[in-house]
Amino acid sequence: MSKLVIVESPTKAKTIERILGKNYRVVASNGHVMDLPKSQLGVDVEHNFAPKYITLRGRGDVLDKIRSEAKKADQILLATDPDREGEAISWHLAHMLKLDEHSNCRIEFHEITPNAIKAAISKPRPINLDLVDAQQARRVLDRLVGYKISPILWQKIKRGLSAGRVQSVATKIICDREKEIQAFIEHEYWVINVSLSKEGHKRPILAKFYGLNGKKKDLPNEESVKSVLDKVTDSDFVVTEIKKTTKKKHALPPFTTSSLQQETSRKLSMTTQLTMVVAQQLYEGIEIEGKGHTGLITYMRTDSVRVSKDAQNAALSYIGERYGSEYVPATPNFYKGRANAQDAHEAIRPAYIELTPDMLKKSLSSSQYRLYKLIYDRFIASQMSEHIVETTSVTYDVNGYTFKSTGERGIFDGWTVVYTEGIDDKQEKEQQLPALAENESLKPIDIKPEQKFTLPPSRYTEATLVKFLEEKGIGRPSTYAPTISSIINRGYVKRDKKQLVPTDLGFVVTKLMEENFKDIVNLQFTADMEDSLDKVEHGDVVWNNVVADFYGPFIQTVERAASTIERVVIPPEESGILCEKCGGMMVYKDGRFGRFLACINYPKCKNTKTIAEKIDVPCPKCGKDIVKKRSKAGKTFYGCSGYPDCDFAVGFRPTDKKCTHCGSMMVLRYGKLICSNQECVKTRSEAAKAEKAAKKDKSNTDEK
Repeated sequence: MSKLVIVESPTKAKTIERILGKNYRVVASNGHVMDLPKSQLGVDVEHNFAPKYITLRGRGDVLDKIRSEAKKADQILLATDPDREGEAISWHLAHMLKLDEHSNCRIEFHEITPNAIKAAISKPRPINLDLVDAQQARRVLDRLVGYKISPILWQKIKRGLSAGRVQSVATKIICDREKEIQAFIEHEYWVINVSLSKEGHKRPILAKFYGLNGKKKDLPNEESVKSVLDKVTDSDFVVTEIKKTTKKKHALPPFTTSSLQQETSRKLSMTTQLTMVVAQQLYEGIEIEGKGHTGLITYMRTDSVRVSKDAQNAALSYIGERYGSEYVPATPNFYKGRANAQDAHEAIRPAYIELTPDMLKKSLSSSQYRLYKLIYDRFIASQMSEHIVETTSVTYDVNGYTFKSTGERGIFDGWTVVYTEGIDDKQEKEQQLPALAENESLKPIDIKPEQKFTLPPSRYTEATLVKFLEEKGIGRPSTYAPTISSIINRGYVKRDKKQLVPTDLGFVVTKLMEENFKDIVNLQFTADMEDSLDKVEHGDVVWNNVVADFYGPFIQTVERAASTIERVVIPPEESGILCEKCGGMMVYKDGRFGRFLACINYPKCKNTKTIAEKIDVPCPKCGKDIVKKRSKAGKTFYGCSGYPDCDFAVGFRPTDKKCTHCGSMMVLRYGKLICSNQECVKTRSEAAKAEKAAKKDKSNTDEK
């Protein structure tokens, strides 16, 4: 009996076909096969908001292959991703192949392992129409918002802009933070740091001014500091109180999509978009030496912290063998998810505990290895014993003034032997205090008063923005990365190192949205809409009703805004660079292929310049900077800044690594290192295969 399994990704198809064997044919849909048309609204607002789906352009060959394989199969199983989007893709495929959506044609799994795949095959189910309806509701709502508001932005500001339920809120959040920073008024304050000497202890003990007679007192200016220094300089610091407490720090839970994106931003400096791309690769499968195409992690779009009993037992066994029984908790660790978390999938974890990061390092690209190690280590740590520390607080009296020292001593490292959590803000490292006794006197070595000023709120990073969106219930795990990418690509926000900074365009669009579409940029309204979509998924409400309740007031707002909003003129952003042709100021412009510099005197002066992004790698020919460029066709490439004197150019991002075979520069191509010399072996994995084949040939020759 032949069976056809349809998945979304060709990579996943390859992995699953290897698992299932010869009686199964596995093909990929390459994501969605049907969607709303781009050329029109595609929603029949007069007839219950029925979506008008069309076959996506470019999917013809894929669909012909699927239909051809379906005719030969005795059974068809739809194995798209286990979420709303995946359920909708299965529903579309069922209609195209004339399958009964109520029949047992749908299978789902959360990790691509033999056990998970075979268990799913044995328990097919009907398509979950509540999940399909939730996806349809989201798609229709997003289409209505985008296609009704975006034309107004084009008319009143400029073409190419867009609005969206989540992206407009995210932009407003970043703009609001920038307004707080701009309105911030700094205040002066002072601190007094003291280094104390204890006989027999080499390191000085650090103490800080606390207050007067045990009560907290601020130091607002230099005069207040002088009054303290007059009393404490050259005086003994007498220990008046020592407090010791033991704290147990529970292990961190395994990753959800949100916490993974936050941690990769902090620790790996990876964008949310890159994180999800690499995680998808790890989930769908990587070619592992000796094992073939292997899925390495569980499904990466989840907000659950739950893990399977089998995975937990495997982790506990590994921990006992690798680190010792004291690192295995007396009772297994369990974690409670957020109140509105969807628990359909497990947390993100390694699919095979036995495949350690070090074992896979040669088979993975740098990004894949770093992300896999992060996921692996976090999961192992989540199943380990508590980290136990002793904290000590020491209070000193100096002629009525109070100073304090704090210290921390590790008693048992527990889960921290494997994992250290990333932090958004710098924190002072706790000192280790020597043994002290009450009434003991210490001599000051150095007293340093320091003037400081209060700081404005920090700008959002991708990590802190994702955290905020999750806390407020805005968007879902699958939307964070595309939302951030969208507001950056539209020019509403730009990255400055790790910070997200709103542009003038972002402020203008947000102001227009706040004045005319208050609900769309209202945090609570957007969060409530997400809750409504969750209710559709659970079968509690009908999706058309959710859309209808939204559309009535919304379309009235759109019609009013279209007739009342006046055109907004955005002044050009000056670059500080003068035009060498006419002396005018060069300003930033947005074009088809990204930002560029143009003379402010256009059309009288048509001088333009590309904006060169320097790559921190020297040119291998002349040693000058390599810069990112665009060809006339809009294709990105990397060339020497010394052009035309130096003609070095490559099509992929240069690195500082050298090819081990020919010594040429290695470049990064789709996450893999390859040699820039086209006549050389293309990748390290291919080089390894070539070496292996050469050794085999030599061995065969020797045997003969």
